[in-house]
Amino acid sequence: MLGRRSWRWQKLVLLRSQSFFSSMAGVAVAPKRLRVSSFSTSSSNPSIVRRVGTHNGSFHCDEALGCFMIRLTDKFAGAEIIRTRDAQQLETLDAVLDVGGVYDPSHDRYDHHQKGFNEVFGHGFNTKLSSAGLVYKHYGIISKELQLDETHQDAIDAIDNGISRYDTDQPPRYLNNTHLSARIGRLNLDWMDPDQSSEKENTAFEQAMMLAGNEFLEWKLHLFELEEELKIEPTIKYVLYQDDRSESWRIQAVAVSLDKFESRKPLPLPWRGLRDEDLSKESGIPGCVFVHMSGFIGGNQTYEGASAMATAALSFPSEE
Repeated sequence: MLGRRSWRWQKLVLLRSQSFFSSMAGVAVAPKRLRVSSFSTSSSNPSIVRRVGTHNGSFHCDEALGCFMIRLTDKFAGAEIIRTRDAQQLETLDAVLDVGGVYDPSHDRYDHHQKGFNEVFGHGFNTKLSSAGLVYKHYGIISKELQLDETHQDAIDAIDNGISRYDTDQPPRYLNNTHLSARIGRLNLDWMDPDQSSEKENTAFEQAMMLAGNEFLEWKLHLFELEEELKIEPTIKYVLYQDDRSESWRIQAVAVSLDKFESRKPLPLPWRGLRDEDLSKESGIPGCVFVHMSGFIGGNQTYEGASAMATAALSFPSEE
């Protein structure tokens, strides 16, 4: 399940495929880069275990975020995204978002356009849900755990359902601090572009998924909030994540606070400024790529290498 909390040997799992926080190791880990294997009206790879459908054509923030989120769950991890409006094709898929005219969570159908649909999140949030909101409701964490729904998901749901923020002189119905829906909308193909191919459209949708997901997974703010709320001790020292451009892995030292650049525990001084073989030799860890002169960030070719760097760095004495 996306975002269910469970404790085991003093480890906290949050957004399980998204982040891994270990109060013992002092390291938070993001998953390998999300990929979409195909966007088509028929699957080119029948061996794919799970397939998630959404509509083709112009896209919006809600289905982009919904597709991103559902692929973070254990059930749909690594699922193929199929973009089509073909009813017969949709019936064969394991989950369908934002198309099909059916809301039935027992069969993973999450459309919100049909007559009579009035599902809300509850817990004080009364905005009619979009497809992303439905995925969030059935697979996500409750709003208070990340304090996300009020400023993020609620706005996406409202905008997709055509709900205005203001009603005359009344307070706003929802907050919209990121304008993510508008930024996603601008990724749609320009109607004057001579290339209106499904391939180009699907590439744009993949970009929309990643933009929506990256906004949804704002780890720095959440990390500080979680540490405070859950009284995590010792605090997290490093975060591991995959570099979207090179597919290598990064290890980043957590700052002492959101408004400061100073790191809680910079990467070891003997590593700083070194690269490649020199760094691997000094650290004793294969696959090293670099460590910044300030020690706030480094890289390794593999997750295992980045994890080894984090473990080794934790054993170095703190600098005075």
